[in-house]
Amino acid sequence: MKRQTTPHLRFELSHFVATLVAALGFNALALTEGAVAAEPAVPVFKDGEAQIVRAFQDPDFWIREDLWVETEFDSDGDNKLDRMHVSVTRPRQTESEGLKLPVVYVSSPYFAGTGINGQEYFWDPRHELGDTPPERKHFPAVKLKGMRPIISKSHTKDWVPRGYVVVHSSSPGTGLSQGCPTVGGDNESLAPKAVIDWLCGRGKGFKTPDGDQRVVADWCTGKVGMTGTSYNGTIPLAAATTGVEGLEAIIPVAPNTSYYHYYRSNGLIRHPYGYMGEDIDFLYDFIHSGNEPRRKYCDCNVRDLEMAKGFDRENGDYNDFWAGRDYLNDIEPLRAAVLMAHAFNDWNVVPEHSVRIYEAVKAKKVPAQVFFHQGGHGGPPPMKMMNRWFTRYLHGVENDVEKDPRAWIVREQDARDKPTPYADYPNPDASPVTFYLSSGAPQRGQLTTVPAENQGTETLVDNFSFSGASLAKAEWTNHRLIYVTPTLTQPLHLSGTPSISIKLSSNKPAANLSVWLVSLPWADGNRAKITDNIITRGWADPQNYRSIRESEPLEPGKFYEMKFDLQPDDQVIAKGQQIGLMIFSSDRDFTLHPNPGTELTIDLDATSFSLPIVGGKSQFAKAIAESKDDE
Repeated sequence: MKRQTTPHLRFELSHFVATLVAALGFNALALTEGAVAAEPAVPVFKDGEAQIVRAFQDPDFWIREDLWVETEFDSDGDNKLDRMHVSVTRPRQTESEGLKLPVVYVSSPYFAGTGINGQEYFWDPRHELGDTPPERKHFPAVKLKGMRPIISKSHTKDWVPRGYVVVHSSSPGTGLSQGCPTVGGDNESLAPKAVIDWLCGRGKGFKTPDGDQRVVADWCTGKVGMTGTSYNGTIPLAAATTGVEGLEAIIPVAPNTSYYHYYRSNGLIRHPYGYMGEDIDFLYDFIHSGNEPRRKYCDCNVRDLEMAKGFDRENGDYNDFWAGRDYLNDIEPLRAAVLMAHAFNDWNVVPEHSVRIYEAVKAKKVPAQVFFHQGGHGGPPPMKMMNRWFTRYLHGVENDVEKDPRAWIVREQDARDKPTPYADYPNPDASPVTFYLSSGAPQRGQLTTVPAENQGTETLVDNFSFSGASLAKAEWTNHRLIYVTPTLTQPLHLSGTPSISIKLSSNKPAANLSVWLVSLPWADGNRAKITDNIITRGWADPQNYRSIRESEPLEPGKFYEMKFDLQPDDQVIAKGQQIGLMIFSSDRDFTLHPNPGTELTIDLDATSFSLPIVGGKSQFAKAIAESKDDE
């Protein structure tokens, strides 16, 4: 029988050969075609950016190893401190020449495999508001995947050739990491902290998950940066909120900064776009790829006890469970320079997630920039931006990145790597303009900057079977109320967070409330996308008109006043369009689906809408000048 060499043994042999060649005085890189022997095996910088170094470029000469880092917590109940599985990819010169380099670190719950993302395992959204939902079916245990010593190859081609070590780790309860997944619990902040402590010489690393043979990161300069997208972008922020020394910079891309803001909205149960019925306990099942001995303990104590008691799928109120999974509440210790990235049309992790953290970081006087584009979920900043960020804060090169414009926004027709710089976000030249409603139901009313009097009320009838897009396009329907501006005679730049102040009544004790800001006429055709016409959206529970922490049944026929924000945006509305404010009840893509028939009545005179416009009210007046609709 032919003897098979294990992947780990193959790594040991290749590592030995590379070290031996270096010890004999040969330049191993010269064995590769086109190598330049005279090029120094050290990081190289030009125009404030780390350059690709040929001596670091060939993956065949990278050292790959894995280990386990001990944390300060025991989240799986075995009376032992949990250890996180970590992999390292570094240039061979960190071994053969004693070269020390900074680290780009990525952590994730996804590296070792995920569960079945099927509708049958989501919560059923089809029930009356406030009712106890039917039980959710749990899918089978996640099948572990991956091969040691490589946890992931992500980011290695970008950063190792530029003079960085790339480190990956699986988050608690996933892959070969011990512990339980908590979906935003404290251990998901302390786990990457432990890895950074190890990288900086303070923590303990071991060759095996249960052994005592130590591993040290003597190739690390003590400077660490983190990045990642979505959940992988949440973890850098989680680590930064611990204030861990050595974490110098983070680049979170579309991070989930609050699980309440991901699964709820102003007291309302709201699902991420494309995942109707998903809630935090589903995400726990989806990522729980840890091995069997700890699974029962984690399921019983985290999912079926802590989560079941805390996430409240009946009322949607904010509580201590959600507060403990909101990183804005833990922002005080943060010291790492922050480059946020998000998309204004991300309806999975909505843009407020990054805006709220960006504003808090600026208030702390911590270096911060933000990159926004007009696409959907994900999308990192251009490589040049990230390179300058890490070059400044990890390599210590004085490239004046902190003096660059704070905000970089990809304009509507521009390429993703061609953002337009602005002094800040929101645009400093933007100011809120108040709009008032003028009656028109069941057709379209008007949206004006001058309040009308004695408008009375207008009523809509809830029916989740109609999509928001179909309601916006409809010329005549009683399932929504819509109010439009005159046609724009020149483009209008919006920048910031719109808000609505609304006075309404319901004929039932509970109701969904959804608000869209749209651009009309609707773009139809094969190349049109729904996002072409949706400027922004917002949702709220009228039962939470006092507070998102406390809801109370509505008294049918009684009017209640509430104010809430829509999602932040920065968009130029084209000439020839009208801006429309649409108010309706159940949003079939986001909210629960109660039986149709709930009536919401809006007091027009007591309802207004604030829209941040670059140039303010005078610019809006110019944008509708000579409009036929204004005559």
